Parts: sequence; structure tokens; C-alpha cells
Amino acid sequence: MIKLSELSLLDLLPDNLRTDKQVCDAAMALDVKMDELTAKIQKVNLFGRTDWTDEETDELAWQFHVDYYDSTLPLEQRRELVKQSIPLHRRKGTPSAVEDLVTTIFGYGKVEEWWEYGDDPGYFQVVVSNPKATEEQAQQFIEVVESVKRKSAHLRRVVVLDSAKGTHYYGVGTQQVDIITLRQVN
Repeated sequence: MIKLSELSLLDLLPDNLRTDKQVCDAAMALDVKMDELTAKIQKVNLFGRTDWTDEETDELAWQFHVDYYDSTLPLEQRRELVKQSIPLHRRKGTPSAVEDLVTTIFGYGKVEEWWEYGDDPGYFQVVVSNPKATEEQAQQFIEVVESVKRKSAHLRRVVVLDSAKGTHYYGVGTQQVDIITLRQVN
């Protein structure tokens, strides 16, 4: 086995090119650059850590062909997209892939197929809890869904779960009634 760190381009040159000084000089110059790259490669332990820097996360997203990636997202979300990229590629085109990607970016996402809510075949809706998915970031939401859904499936609508914070008071009352029947005796 040949180790990349021990490989020299001079060793790979055929005999007729080893006599050419310019070719040998070029090979030695490339060896220096190859050694630098080899040292950097050995420092990168992609799967052993997940605390990637901004630049590393962006590079990994490009390398893993992350379906939806926005470099303006917060670093933690981008890291999660990179971590999920391989499993997501395996499930691309399924409702669970859409749910996972929407959940990563918008907080919560549930896909409901057409038969679950009474629509035409081929349509689906996404239920989210983040109102930004339909208001401020509607175009981003559509891009997210389009990047992983089946091409034959069509997004009909986005349903936003509305939640309100407040204090609710519940009360219970009881009443006890005694029935007394009076009869007149003759």
C-alpha cells in the first residue's frame, strides 16, 4: 500500500521524462503543494466532529450536495442540514424527507397527503407552527419543499397552527338537591 504522504510525483514519471530538468522541477514543486494538501486532509475529521466553522460547513454543504442550503441561515441550522444530507438523499421524494427539512428550517412541519384531508390526488399540504413560513419567508418555504418533494406531488397549501398564550380558568360547580314528596293523607 502506498501512503499519500510518502508519494512523490518524481516516482510516477516515466524514465524519458526524468531526464528533463523542467519536468523534474515542476514535479518537485507540485510535491510541496501535495504535501501541504495532505497535511490539511489529515486534519479534517469530517465524521468524528460536528462543530464545523462557517467555512467548513459551507464547503461540506457543497461537497454533500445539500438539497436546500442557504448560507445566511444560522450556523446551527446549516450544520444540521449538512448532518442530515445523506439520510435525506436516501429518502428524497417522501413525505418524511419534506417533514424533516421543513422542521430543521422552520421548527415544525407535518405533511398531510391528499387523502388525509380530502383533496385531489397528487396534492399535499404542510402543517407548520411558524407563521414566518407563510408570511415573511414564503418563497424560501416553497424552495425548501420543492427541493425534496416528489416531482409528481404538488403543494396545495401551508396550514399554520395558531397558538395563543394566556391564562385559562376552569371551574366546576356542584349542586345537591333533596327531593321531598309530600302526600296528603285523608
